Amino acid sequence: MNARLLAVGAGAVGSGLLGGVLFAFSSFVMPAMRTIPASEGISAMQSINRHAPSGAFGALMGVTVLLAGGVGLDAVLHRELPGTGWVVAGSVSVAVAVLITAAVNVPRNNRLAGLVAASPEAASYWPTFVSGWVFANHLRTVCCIVAAASYTIALRQR
Repeated sequence: MNARLLAVGAGAVGSGLLGGVLFAFSSFVMPAMRTIPASEGISAMQSINRHAPSGAFGALMGVTVLLAGGVGLDAVLHRELPGTGWVVAGSVSVAVAVLITAAVNVPRNNRLAGLVAASPEAASYWPTFVSGWVFANHLRTVCCIVAAASYTIALRQR
């Protein structure tokens, strides 16, 4: 197997894993946090947000983004190869997920981090945080699933 195929395969796996983690948040983590008192949900989310960037999730996201950029650039430079349109589609999907993260999820996480979990201000912000964060997370989830599928289709064409 050549390096190009290996990189696209790794992009498919990374995107699929990332989509799975994000799907978990959309499907049961955040809905569960909506059912507990706001101060507890806020404390839990603040803890998650402190750990996510530096742990396995942060590494998974970072490596997947680097792979997406690399295979996407390679596909643009080698348009004559079969499946390059699918590789570009996968890479664009990952890029959109990153943009959503940077534009919506991270600013909400940062605002939440600056609040005292038991404060009235935090309790007032919590429903707004959850609804906007979850909607953006749904979009990120779809982007990652589209990326994983696109990379997989590309591999089948090579």
